[in-house]
Amino acid sequence: MLSVFCFISAEQVKDELRLELKKNLITRKLKILADQLDLVNMKGCPELETIRKHAVDVTLDPDTAHPRLILSEDRKQVRYGDIKQNLPDNPKRFDIVPYVLGKEGFSSGRFYYEVQVEGKNGWTLGVARESINRKKYIRLKPENGCWTVWLRFKEYKALTDPSVVLSLREKPQKVGVFVDYEKGQVSLYNVEARSHIYSFTGYTFTEKLYPFFYSGATGNSDPQVITPVGVTD
Repeated sequence: MLSVFCFISAEQVKDELRLELKKNLITRKLKILADQLDLVNMKGCPELETIRKHAVDVTLDPDTAHPRLILSEDRKQVRYGDIKQNLPDNPKRFDIVPYVLGKEGFSSGRFYYEVQVEGKNGWTLGVARESINRKKYIRLKPENGCWTVWLRFKEYKALTDPSVVLSLREKPQKVGVFVDYEKGQVSLYNVEARSHIYSFTGYTFTEKLYPFFYSGATGNSDPQVITPVGVTD
């Protein structure tokens, strides 16, 4: 009886050793993959330089700007103002939330632009379709005609439905926005870190798309700045 008990115990020990070795092997493989991922992240985002070759000149459209927003003379900067301006109403203007669109719309091809957000504690960037509702409060999501990422309450989110919380290794100081119209893709990048932030994929665009900006509210007076794109060969 004793010998049988010892035999069973030995087999159990062997099984436990095999299981432990297997776990250790998986752990080692996971560590190797994690190290490889870190290496890739350190090398940055090599496709960004190719994407930047699709840079376009973006300016802000004052006819769409919410009355709280102050645009620079060259229409390359926008910030939230303390006073609501007395501006003429028109069908293009956002009335409820301080949004503004780019002047130029795009209905084909690829385009890319960059926006400096350094110093801001709240922003939203991306693109919106021409028919986006400008007179009512809407949830920012693709079904409502906008493909955007925001920083709000110290949290980065891709505004899908439901939204996706983004864990970014570095805080973006300059954000690049890339659109491939025919492919149905909108991608955002951390320009200085050379890293990918988020991509909306698999959509079918049927209207003009416009650069979309939200510059934060009270206590967030630093401007968003549309910056020139430097492309290296």
